[in-house]
Amino acid sequence: MRRTIVLGVIVLAGVVTAGMLSAQERGREGAQGREGGRGGGGRGPGFPPVQKIEKVKDNLYMIQGQGGNTAVYVAQSGVVVVDTKLANNGQAILDQIKSVTDKPITTIINTHTHGDHTGSNQFFPASVDIIVQDNTAANMKKMDVFQEEANKNGLPDHTFKDKTSLLKGKDQIDLYYFGPAHTNGDAFVVFKNLRVMHAGDAFANKGQPLIDRNNGGSGVAYPDTLTKAAKGIKNVDTVINGHTTMTTTWQDFVDYGEFNRLYLAHARESMKGGKSAEEALKTLTLPAKFKGYNIAPGGRGGPGGNFAIIYEELKGTK
Repeated sequence: MRRTIVLGVIVLAGVVTAGMLSAQERGREGAQGREGGRGGGGRGPGFPPVQKIEKVKDNLYMIQGQGGNTAVYVAQSGVVVVDTKLANNGQAILDQIKSVTDKPITTIINTHTHGDHTGSNQFFPASVDIIVQDNTAANMKKMDVFQEEANKNGLPDHTFKDKTSLLKGKDQIDLYYFGPAHTNGDAFVVFKNLRVMHAGDAFANKGQPLIDRNNGGSGVAYPDTLTKAAKGIKNVDTVINGHTTMTTTWQDFVDYGEFNRLYLAHARESMKGGKSAEEALKTLTLPAKFKGYNIAPGGRGGPGGNFAIIYEELKGTK
């Protein structure tokens, strides 16, 4: 039978186990610092330290730093954590949670497979239920870190296909999947009665998304997936993004779907006209509302940005 561990009790136990956990987790940031591939990903070193927990709304909080934004939901029955950052950040997450509640952590939800969102899963005891989308479970099983027996408690206990709900009444959390985008297992986590959604890296920030084809991501499917999500999810006002310092609005999420649709349309038109990915990026024009978006060349997709990745997908190459 699975146990839940009250946060206040963990303090003493943490002194005993800290050395063991450090030994297990030390050095994994490098292995998980590659977004995509067998390591599962992550954007690697360069993230700021874990930040002080911030209230988003009522009993919902966000912790920034050291990977993807972690959501902390204090429900009546215990704490639900969404995404656990890079490896070796479990204690830092725990310390921040303890500053707002002494309730036990009962559940972890991972929005997708990447190591900057799943990296500290194994820090938490086997009593904590981990839930992900079906495809994310398959992707996580391929990650190098989870090949080690000592880390297998960081793998999912439960999965869902298209939609499922956790908890009941005012604490209800709805999980949705609408198709490939950043990966082929991006979950949208909706805190129903707070009207807040954690979008993970399907909407990481306002700019070119990272399209991880090694884990089933698709620049061609991306806009359709976001459009389906915008139509299928109701009554959300606030969005916690995968990697922003502030929350965004539901309209920002809707606009992000439009951005990706315009981006894909320009890719198709540019490739048909014989333009290179670099030329496509240079000639991209967008409505004024996307003025603040980061579409600079380099980084994601190289000099051609995501156009290089989408071109490969449209050509059927990899």
